[in-house]
Amino acid sequence: MTACTNPHALPDLDDNQLLRYSRHILLDEIGVEGQARIAAARVLVIGAGGLGCPAALYLAAAGVGTLTLVDDDRVDLTNLQRQIAHATAAVGDYKVASAARTLATLNPEIEVVQIAERIAGERLQALVAAADVVLDCSDNFATRHAINRACVAAARPLVSGAAVRFDGQLTTFDLRDPAQPCYHCLFGEDGDATDGPCATFGVFAPLTGLIGTAQAAEALKLIVGLGEPLTGRLQLLDARSMQWREMRYRKDPSCPVCGTAHRAD
Repeated sequence: MTACTNPHALPDLDDNQLLRYSRHILLDEIGVEGQARIAAARVLVIGAGGLGCPAALYLAAAGVGTLTLVDDDRVDLTNLQRQIAHATAAVGDYKVASAARTLATLNPEIEVVQIAERIAGERLQALVAAADVVLDCSDNFATRHAINRACVAAARPLVSGAAVRFDGQLTTFDLRDPAQPCYHCLFGEDGDATDGPCATFGVFAPLTGLIGTAQAAEALKLIVGLGEPLTGRLQLLDARSMQWREMRYRKDPSCPVCGTAHRAD
């Protein structure tokens, strides 16, 4: 797997960083160079809720150089059951500000960019193009499709997660490779799939942690260039039985977002 960052732009790790990230560096698949790639990486996390909180916490702890958090929502008391980057005292604050405070306490060495707005259009495209990896931690199909279109246009890898009730989903779209499928290939905008907020359906609190943490793992693998990403494989988790199933999917040549005809235009 190809790493996301430029090897010629890798920073030198100081003694403190070598100690802080020593358990990563001890892994042959990561080592000093892999940890330097993590330190140079720019990750865009869209959604600072149930999925975005654990994802951001692990990315920050791992030493991702720049984390950009996007969410226009404020912390509500009902969020605290699962959105673990927010404390009771943060109720009423913007989620990105609350999460940034938590991340700064966890790892003051990283840069956290806060964007407390609902992004779309050129603004979304610019943020995606500036990132090495994008994490879709949103909770609605309209946003997911918008993120996917921006990632296809900018050829950026996208890690997608979803969690509702006791059911979780996880997959990766490596859109650097035109032969790989995109989100629209899997979930068409005019299909039968439905979604809705947790306020409507409810959600098992640890489920969001399981999926969000797995999104962070996929992002780190892409950054370092290790292992096998979940491209073309949709992981489905039933938290009631704690069983994972896998569904394989392929690129749709007629996809209006990433299909051959689209790319030829």
